[in-house]
Amino acid sequence: MTVIDPETQPGQTGAGWVPDADEVEADAEEMPLSLRLSIADTLTLGNATCGFMAVYFTTTGILIPDLTGSQEPGMARHSAATAVILMLCAAIFDLFDGLVARKLRSSPMGAELDNLSDLISFGLAPAYFVLVYGMVADDAHQRVAAVGAIVVLLAVVLRLARFSCVTVKDGTFQGMPSPFGALTVISIVLLELPFVATLLAIVGVAWLMVSRVEYPKPRGPLAGAVLTWIVLAMGLLAAWAFDAPGGQLLLQTGCALQLVMGAVIPLFATARRVNNFRDNRREARAAQLP
Repeated sequence: MTVIDPETQPGQTGAGWVPDADEVEADAEEMPLSLRLSIADTLTLGNATCGFMAVYFTTTGILIPDLTGSQEPGMARHSAATAVILMLCAAIFDLFDGLVARKLRSSPMGAELDNLSDLISFGLAPAYFVLVYGMVADDAHQRVAAVGAIVVLLAVVLRLARFSCVTVKDGTFQGMPSPFGALTVISIVLLELPFVATLLAIVGVAWLMVSRVEYPKPRGPLAGAVLTWIVLAMGLLAAWAFDAPGGQLLLQTGCALQLVMGAVIPLFATARRVNNFRDNRREARAAQLP
């Protein structure tokens, strides 16, 4: 005589529930839609990885040797250059993940992954770079530099949060984009200006990131120009890291150009907006004439 446990249903065993093949197939069809990574998502994760490694090289190559007194000649310069190059690589990933997402498809996680990766690469990494600068530079003040680092981090957090919930007109950013802001902050530190001037410039960049000043989105020819500038900046950093003749001057020139672009680009956008406003007024007046 066979005894059947009334609590055991078909498809179950005493050890636990075993799903039917149809149910497993149904779950496999539902889950991947939200968990599959697109090509754009993979690029976004590359962005986050570069930002984390920038923090790593800043710690192991600059901060720890300075605290332990084991600094080797040129080590800090090489590590700083590596960290900044990694941030530039993160900017390249950030540039291409948007382009790929528009050409192909993006997963439902795409926007969230992009914001989280940007927070690491263009929020945490540059803020940490400023903090370490305040700890190792001769004329810097550690606690004041920590305040500047916090300002940079919070500016990026606020900017990314606003970007997620505010709609602006197509083709423009409201405020300095976080990759551009992060590289501008790093350029200010690498210029080796007096501490007060460095801190004020960093706070100014943080303000630009949360301001309503318009910056054009890097699309079409502008995206190519941005990519060319990033590659050129990598070359300048490599020349500086390996102490090439004139490498220091080349780096300072590149950093100064980064600051100039940060200040001049919104002026062009403002001038264009003023011209459009004047043209609209002229057209309105012309329409009112008999």
